[in-house]
Amino acid sequence: MEPLNCTVQLNADGSQAQLWVGTQMPGVESVAAAQALGISPQQVTMHVQMAGGGFGRRAVPSCDYVIESCHVAKAARSAGIQAPIRTIWSREDDIKGGYYRPMHVHRAEIAYDEQGQVQAWDHVIVGQSIVAGTPFEGFLIKDGIDGTTIEGMRDPYPIPMRLSVHHPKVNVPVLWWRSVGSTHTAYVMETLIDEIARGAKQDPVAYRLKQFADKHPRHTAALKLAVEKSGYNKRRLPKGHAWGVAVHESFQTVVAYVVTASVQNGQAKLHTATAGVHCNLAVNPKTIEAQVHGAALMGLGMCIENAAITLKDGVVEQSNFGQYAVARMTDMPQVSVHIVPSADPPTGMGEPGLPPLAPAFANAIAKLTGKVQRSLPFKIS
Repeated sequence: MEPLNCTVQLNADGSQAQLWVGTQMPGVESVAAAQALGISPQQVTMHVQMAGGGFGRRAVPSCDYVIESCHVAKAARSAGIQAPIRTIWSREDDIKGGYYRPMHVHRAEIAYDEQGQVQAWDHVIVGQSIVAGTPFEGFLIKDGIDGTTIEGMRDPYPIPMRLSVHHPKVNVPVLWWRSVGSTHTAYVMETLIDEIARGAKQDPVAYRLKQFADKHPRHTAALKLAVEKSGYNKRRLPKGHAWGVAVHESFQTVVAYVVTASVQNGQAKLHTATAGVHCNLAVNPKTIEAQVHGAALMGLGMCIENAAITLKDGVVEQSNFGQYAVARMTDMPQVSVHIVPSADPPTGMGEPGLPPLAPAFANAIAKLTGKVQRSLPFKIS
């Protein structure tokens, strides 16, 4: 929630600089600062601060807010001000001048038999590349395809899938968001898998476990743990409530959610979210719990009404939280986190808690309304 900011202190002749900034890429930022100040990178000292809200926005190859801060500091020194200069973006600057999660459109044509076994799956993804034009393009784009776009597709399901990707060039600045490609691939895959299970009249948990078989023990363990701890199908839910399930692997960690949700006054409401986490060895269980709580909140933020950036005539329409909805305390479900015991080398934990939350929520809403949520944020009415 902290607006973008950077403090720059120049010495008397401008040949040395110190920067205090919460950055995710201090090496890249120091080079950009040096170029903006007209000095060598060796003359720049970076004091990396805790980032009060990073999530990828403080890992921007253009280094926009740091470069701007350096120019402001240079101007201040030219005006005779010999003091550290802090530049802070307003919230309006932040929202209207950001890098946005790109729009993605998925089209899937799926053939499956009465047992729910997929016979053919033709899948097309259309969306801007988030690495084109960045230093990461050289090793993340192969054969014209941004590898982040397809991460999380197909696996762990034994699906004969034909997958194609198209990257239109659109004049909107886009970049990564927490969990990167899995922000959209997990949603699409897990809502479609649930739809197939319903079409085959199978329980969504049983269907997934059958698909995993003995080839994906970590997915199986995470899902079974979430099911066990949630009381899935063993306790009676209040009238108008429904279960939702999703499981996804990102950054080598598997997270499964079993949620309960309802529709109240035309609005989707998430009540509980039980997470089963398989990240191999849990070095610090409290940190894992905190990461999942934060990721669940951000995943919920994908779903709520008016949680979208829109543009008109090339200008962002939202300027502050009066027009852009964020999840608030009253939206937050009761979250419980459970970790699968393991002694294997630990894997990532910063982002994997986000991707399966939204599809689990959507799957519960689909049970209640009979309507699959084909877009984010949700449109219930």
